[in-house]
Amino acid sequence: MSVIGKTSIFASALALSAGAAFADGHTADWPESFIVGTASQGGTYFAYGSGWANLVAEELGLSGGGEVTGGPMQNMALVHTGEAQFGMTTMGPAAESLGGTNPIAPGLMMDNACAMFPMYQTPFAITSLASTGITSISEIPDGARIGFGPAGSTSDTYFPRMMEELGVEFDRRNGGWSDLAGQLQDGLLDVIAFAAGVPTPAVSQLEVQTDISFIAFTPEEKDQILGTFPVSSFVIPSDTYTTMTEDAQSVSMWNFAIANCDLPASFVEAVVNVVMSDNERMVGIHKAARSTLPENWDKNGVLKWHPGAAKWFTENAGASIDADMIHGG
Repeated sequence: MSVIGKTSIFASALALSAGAAFADGHTADWPESFIVGTASQGGTYFAYGSGWANLVAEELGLSGGGEVTGGPMQNMALVHTGEAQFGMTTMGPAAESLGGTNPIAPGLMMDNACAMFPMYQTPFAITSLASTGITSISEIPDGARIGFGPAGSTSDTYFPRMMEELGVEFDRRNGGWSDLAGQLQDGLLDVIAFAAGVPTPAVSQLEVQTDISFIAFTPEEKDQILGTFPVSSFVIPSDTYTTMTEDAQSVSMWNFAIANCDLPASFVEAVVNVVMSDNERMVGIHKAARSTLPENWDKNGVLKWHPGAAKWFTENAGASIDADMIHGG
């Protein structure tokens, strides 16, 4: 069954708007406003997160929106403390945060951030200007200036380790994706190592302005990374970018939206319903949302579920979530 076919079942079954279906008798303890922690501008998190934040605010009649952050690690901290009601993270940073190894607050077990809904896979991808002549990881010269994204992001946490594993010696640079793309275009960087949903806005903009190279993992490099890091195999399709001519071998991590575990269950259930009941609407926000499907609930094996989210997936997606994986259960 096609993505549209699958999601239309959920859309028709949940034809009532979230406001009508969940608001009656439940809104007294709902917050009047909310924040979704995203990441830097120019990255997929910012576009995707701001989009669903605005959608939820409109559907539920609340004030809310996305906020620029340092990405998954900081989002775990913000949601855990309640400074942000919602956020987005990848499974690697989520596991490190639960284990007390989040660099933002070493030793703090960030267990008050709960899983809310599956988003998409984040592939690890490498881009350079065509003029550099770099077409493979083995051709990246020693001392190359590599932009790894915002400090503490998924990319900055894992991509430098991956490059070291593959024998690349580099000068590490950090910054927002749009800023790093500008530095690459100006010759201040040699390579950008992206970990972001595709298509990544900064890359789409870059290919309009100049000739770029998409640097894929070789089969041997991919196997080496799969055997060392908590990632899965992934292929970036050739139609992801206008100037991309062939599929690119990559690896990826799953992303999940997260909620402060203390938020009212009815509120989180309503938010999940807005996002998950109409996939076409989400794909209109960002193409990465093609994976924002109810059946992908099982891609979370790290975070405990928010009770409101667990209720929605159990009742609407046939999810079988163990009681010990639900916060407070």
